[in-house]
Amino acid sequence: MRLIIAEKPTVAEKIAAALGKNTRKAVGGVAYYEVPGKNAVVAPAVGHLFSLHQKTPGSGYPVFEIEWVPGFEADKKSDYSKKYYTLLKKLAKEADEVVNACDWDVEGSTIGGNIIEFLAKGKKAERMFFSTLTKEDLTEAYENLKPLDIPFLRSGQTRHTLDWLWGINVSRALMGAIRKAGVFRIMSMGRVQGPALALLSEKELKIKSFVSTPYWQVFAYAQGVEFLHKQNRFLDEKQAEKALENSDKNASVKSVEKQKFKQLPPFPFDLTSLQIEAYAAIGFTPTKTLELAQELYEAAAISYPRTSSQKLPAKLNHEKIIKQLEEQKELAVFSKKLQEQKRFVPHEGPKDDPAHPAIYPTGVYPKASKDASRLYQLIARRYLSTFAKPALREKQKVILQSGSEEYATDGVTTSEKGWFEFYEPFLRLKEKQLPEFNEGGKIKVDKIEIVEKQTQPPQRYTEASIIKALEEENLGTKATRAEIIKTLYDREYVSGKSIEVTPLGLSVFQAMEKHVPEIISPDLTRQFEGEMEEIQAEKKTSEQVLEKGKAILKKLLTSFKKDEGEIGGELLEAVNQTQKQSSELGECTKCGKGKIVIKRSRFGVFAACDQYPDCKTTFPLPKNSLPKPTGKACEFCKAPVITVIRRGRRPFNMCLTPNCESKKDWGQKWVKKAPEKKAEEK
Repeated sequence: MRLIIAEKPTVAEKIAAALGKNTRKAVGGVAYYEVPGKNAVVAPAVGHLFSLHQKTPGSGYPVFEIEWVPGFEADKKSDYSKKYYTLLKKLAKEADEVVNACDWDVEGSTIGGNIIEFLAKGKKAERMFFSTLTKEDLTEAYENLKPLDIPFLRSGQTRHTLDWLWGINVSRALMGAIRKAGVFRIMSMGRVQGPALALLSEKELKIKSFVSTPYWQVFAYAQGVEFLHKQNRFLDEKQAEKALENSDKNASVKSVEKQKFKQLPPFPFDLTSLQIEAYAAIGFTPTKTLELAQELYEAAAISYPRTSSQKLPAKLNHEKIIKQLEEQKELAVFSKKLQEQKRFVPHEGPKDDPAHPAIYPTGVYPKASKDASRLYQLIARRYLSTFAKPALREKQKVILQSGSEEYATDGVTTSEKGWFEFYEPFLRLKEKQLPEFNEGGKIKVDKIEIVEKQTQPPQRYTEASIIKALEEENLGTKATRAEIIKTLYDREYVSGKSIEVTPLGLSVFQAMEKHVPEIISPDLTRQFEGEMEEIQAEKKTSEQVLEKGKAILKKLLTSFKKDEGEIGGELLEAVNQTQKQSSELGECTKCGKGKIVIKRSRFGVFAACDQYPDCKTTFPLPKNSLPKPTGKACEFCKAPVITVIRRGRRPFNMCLTPNCESKKDWGQKWVKKAPEKKAEEK
């Protein structure tokens, strides 16, 4: 009997259906499938069934003696995996050969490879490689089984081991340092988390140290169009004033330049570009985008999303996929247009992935959640756009001669939409239609003015742009980058949509930079990434890379321990500052002196003025929630507005005042009260 191991229950069901007539059975509440025609059994894992675990109990550091054990033995939170482990152990014992049918990447190779190594050791083992969960792809993958990809398994095991050693040791070191300062707090720092925090912190410090300087711009307005002086910025106000004096409202058109150009279709999505586009076009965080893409993949609606490729090879049979998309109402008109024009060659990007093509719709319509359906439309329209004609556009530049000064304006228009039409719901296009200007023509200027402005600090990273930066720095993997950023939020190292590093995050960064800079070094992390790729290419062994990693880590931890007391004091100060910031919700409008802060009592959490007992203002807070300050005041009652975060629900903003006018449509009984008068100062 051949045991086929799938990564998840939904995938096991799809593989079984693709292989032929099957019988569903269950053991301990876990379904598996017998396929008599193939003398095979398809059974699921539920992600990683094996984890790394410290061999001997203890909470100190350094820790280097670790081993692979069943996940439920390493962590009680993984108890749910025990029934999957039990089933696979039973089936592996009965099997003559085993097939790893987990996702085709390093993680999938590790999940399935570990099951085979620890539960079916010595048995014949093979690998299924596929990029979609369509019946056609799964059947082809089964009929063309390959040898088990041992180099990928070893690379994955090495990555997990390095990440575990780095994460547990450095995190315990941080927690030990702050404990030495008299406080217990969960702290973490990982092999990639450190360099990611460093990227964000370096940007934060540039923003904080930025000193704005004034500059001046001179604008002329004619025929409803804004013209900017050709010098753009004047650093000396007197020079701007001189340019204004030399200008004349009786102007002429010095030149009109027009240039037609083609705007080529976009590249197909790899995971990073999908996460960036979904954030910009729909507002989905990178983590959410990956979750939704996984949902669509498991519904067989799109190809495997964890890809670095921008290539769509011809063997995918694009003509067939485009024809199938005609059956989907929202895409039918675009599918027909491509078929009529016989456009079946995509506009590809430069990035490639040895395992998977770019993300593409399979032609199967997804039965998915509302948000997943929105993401599907983005993916499907992007795919179709890559086959469409270029858009035809025209740039126009007009130079205005005003006295002895020149002013310029630019416009751009679209004459043929081409692929724009396919991608329109998600298209972010700047169009500027200029009136007709004739070279040499006389123009009456309505107004000429000087505007003083200030230079601006660098823009902060967003959750999407930091993912792009991590990719460019070769830090982390396409599958882990979003989770790394989420961890930084969870540890309160960063906050906000426009990412701001908290005092705690900056303190951790500065302490590492001062005492053990290698821990946050992108160079060291990149070096290990390269060595894990060498393991995949069989140029290095796992043992070589791990021994080197342990030696470096031992040296760093020794340095850390020497300065543990100083590091703890620095961290404690930042912890107190971060806690104060996160607990302050806003100004107290009643006394005008205090801050509304989060308080805790035996009855729960509430908000109150920190000037108690002089001011006894209090507000209730939603139960089982995490309130966060927004820095905004209610437009109706001026009380602080907070963001309410609850597990499994969408965050929302609310005014603290229970019966505020802003809540009149909440479906609760609402009684309008006169605003309270501000207390007089005594």
